[in-house]
Amino acid sequence: MKLPTLPKLPIDAIKQITSSSYTWAINQLKIAINAVKNFQGQANKNTRSWLSTTAPIILELFDKLPKSIRNIAPFAPWVFLLVFTLNLFDVFEKTPEAIKAQDPSIVIIGPEVQKMIAEGEAVVGPYIEVVRVSGRIDFHESHLARIGANVTGRVAEMHAIPGQVVKQGDILAQITSTELTQSQLTYLKARNASDLAERAAERARILYKEDVIALAEMQRRESEASNAKAELRASQDQLIVQGMNKASINRLAKTGVIESINNVTATIPGEVVERKINKGQVVQPSDALYTIANLDILWAIAQVPETNAPLIKKGQKSEIQVSALNNKKIESEISYVSSIVNPETRTVVVRAEIDNTNRQLKPGMLATMLVESEPVDILTVPSEAIVRDDNTDHVFVKVNNETFKMVHVKVGPEGKGQRPIYSGIEPGQVIVIKGAYHLNTERKRQLSGG
Repeated sequence: MKLPTLPKLPIDAIKQITSSSYTWAINQLKIAINAVKNFQGQANKNTRSWLSTTAPIILELFDKLPKSIRNIAPFAPWVFLLVFTLNLFDVFEKTPEAIKAQDPSIVIIGPEVQKMIAEGEAVVGPYIEVVRVSGRIDFHESHLARIGANVTGRVAEMHAIPGQVVKQGDILAQITSTELTQSQLTYLKARNASDLAERAAERARILYKEDVIALAEMQRRESEASNAKAELRASQDQLIVQGMNKASINRLAKTGVIESINNVTATIPGEVVERKINKGQVVQPSDALYTIANLDILWAIAQVPETNAPLIKKGQKSEIQVSALNNKKIESEISYVSSIVNPETRTVVVRAEIDNTNRQLKPGMLATMLVESEPVDILTVPSEAIVRDDNTDHVFVKVNNETFKMVHVKVGPEGKGQRPIYSGIEPGQVIVIKGAYHLNTERKRQLSGG
């Protein structure tokens, strides 16, 4: 079935129709403009008439204005109407509504968020890793003494209590001991036997010179005197081991008076930090009765994982942070790094000496040891530039002035406010170095459609 063909209009007819339509449109536009002019003129007359009766001063001021301003004044209501209409459609909105990005790693920001962030380049620079390990405050073992009994006996008197400051040689306690009495008696017998043997040997030497006795007899008596002296020295050493000094031994030899009291004395100056005896208690030489320590110098001891142990050397500067002192940091120096690894904990013992003349630190306090490694050149960014999302680390890389992209990076531990970057970005890239958290919050808001 063929469709009917429309008759072709001649070109002159088309031109005539176009010309007629154009003429009609021009006439209608002139009519509309004249209508507006008439309306505006009537409105101006009504306005002047109303102002002349209600506010003649305003009308007088208006007439004094330049003619150019009076000519455009009638258009003010129309301009106001146009501005009002455009405002209804948010044409003048300063902060555009956030655009929801298709890529979840992209965030587009406005001026308000722009004020919260700061940009900078990722650069290669010296990075100092700070090894942070938990530890404790402890006694300095070179200034610590655990004092025990010299003999088996019963505690008769106690002269020192915990917290008391003592000097070297001060009497801490007194013990009555039959063992000490027996040792003194043995000493007196050995001394008498030695004197007797020495006199016998002297007589033998005289008799031998007079040819009264044989040489063998003289030698036998000299041998007996030598053995007696050896026994005397042995008994004297036993008394010294049991706590008697030379003055007391000389007094015993001179007077022959046996004393059953044994003095427990301080072997170093310091503070009594522990006492493990009571009056009347029977003690043995293996028992530790008192612990004395010089608390002016202490140790900070930490267990460093073997992976971090190569970063720590003797003599390195360190800081000791004590939580009990409001995380106060105390300067110190590494004095010891163990040469072996604990096979059970896979850690290495590290020790630092701390000055404690102000007595703020107490043995047993928990502490954190911060040790700085040697600086190395590596790509670093400020710690504040790192945001953690979904258990991974990211930075925001600048795409343009309003667009940023969240990029996954592999980072190392913080050191001096910097984090090393092992992969993810290149040196020279512009990233957000401050306010990355606000940027990530804005990204999540855009993703949620908020």
